[in-house]
Amino acid sequence: MAYNKSDLVAKIAQKTSLTKAQSEAAINAFQEVLVESLESGEGLRLTGVLSASRVKRAARTGRNPRTGETIKIPAGYGVKLQAGSLLKKAVA
Repeated sequence: MAYNKSDLVAKIAQKTSLTKAQSEAAINAFQEVLVESLESGEGLRLTGVLSASRVKRAARTGRNPRTGETIKIPAGYGVKLQAGSLLKKAVA
């Protein structure tokens, strides 16, 4: 089952003593912390769960899928997510 944000809020509220409003506030705070840590270049590690880090991508060439035209993609940043041991066990 895939969860959207409202599903996740409801599930967290169900599993804790938090209200849905408190659960949503906690999720929003987590999102802010994650974005701030990636923007600062520090990344985020939840031991056993996941690791998220900001990675620099080199400029490269690509192809426009509609026209087939070759395009230049500028250098930029991406996010690298790595599953921790708890997530790896859950999908094994």
